[in-house]
Amino acid sequence: MEPENLTIFSEFLLLRFSEEPELQPLIFGFFLSMYLITVFGNLLIILAVSSDSHLHTPMYFFLCNLSSVDICFTSTTVPKMLVNIQTQSKVITYAGCISQMYFFLLFAGLDDFLLTVMAYDRFVAICHPLHYTVIMNPRLCGLLLLVSWLMSALYSLLQSLMVLQISFCTVLKIPHFFCELNQMVQLACSDTFLNNTVIYFLTVLLGGGPLAGIIYSYSKIVSTICRMSSAQGKYKAFSTCASHLSVVSLFYCTILGVYLSSAASHSSHSSAATSVMYAVVTPMLNPFIYSLRNKDIKGALKRCFRMAAIKRTITPR
Repeated sequence: MEPENLTIFSEFLLLRFSEEPELQPLIFGFFLSMYLITVFGNLLIILAVSSDSHLHTPMYFFLCNLSSVDICFTSTTVPKMLVNIQTQSKVITYAGCISQMYFFLLFAGLDDFLLTVMAYDRFVAICHPLHYTVIMNPRLCGLLLLVSWLMSALYSLLQSLMVLQISFCTVLKIPHFFCELNQMVQLACSDTFLNNTVIYFLTVLLGGGPLAGIIYSYSKIVSTICRMSSAQGKYKAFSTCASHLSVVSLFYCTILGVYLSSAASHSSHSSAATSVMYAVVTPMLNPFIYSLRNKDIKGALKRCFRMAAIKRTITPR
């Protein structure tokens, strides 16, 4: 059969986790709760950092951007799934699917790069404390953020343009809750060798490169901490890295778990279920990790709520 051009099709079908009608309200409530917690938790981080002048430092500047990206990351997939469940529809338009895939890759890449930049920030703070303010100046912080955006945008644009070149010849049913890149490529009936090559090459380059940078930064950090003579100094240095290290471990372990489980089971539905871990659960847990393990964030939130309560009491009704 001759493959038809993709432009013939105007929509895709996103298959849900379960077709059982009685489970749909439960799934809807589960994902709505996680989405609201993600948005509210990350907004609290942004509020704490922006409202407290003591947190206007490079570390919290990048944390604020990470929280913003996490909100956008989750918002690319979950709202559409909730709408489809509520309307009992599986449809996503062709333009909507390509757009969703582009923004998902964009914010996933930003997460990856921001975590790497934050590791570099901790490396400078612990290994070169006397030069920290000179090295991590506002210009460098802005440049690192700009490069992260440019790299992520180019990566997601390239992958999206590659998908636009492939053709399909069957009903476009995506066994996932969002338009995931690998699932899109697997549906094609045209030659996808170039697509798969680009996917694997960029995954190794843009996934392995930042991970190698994080590992190198923390190897230097651990080496510096071990050379400290004061136990209190060691604890203080490690405590500044604990939250970030927890988020990095969660991010990479969930992604690695997704691809290892999907490779072992060869099941698209299993891949969709495990993808929830890094696409929904990880952005939801990040605010808890940073707020529960960071005295500065907790202190800023307490002061913010205290000021709000004071304003409410003195404002005449």
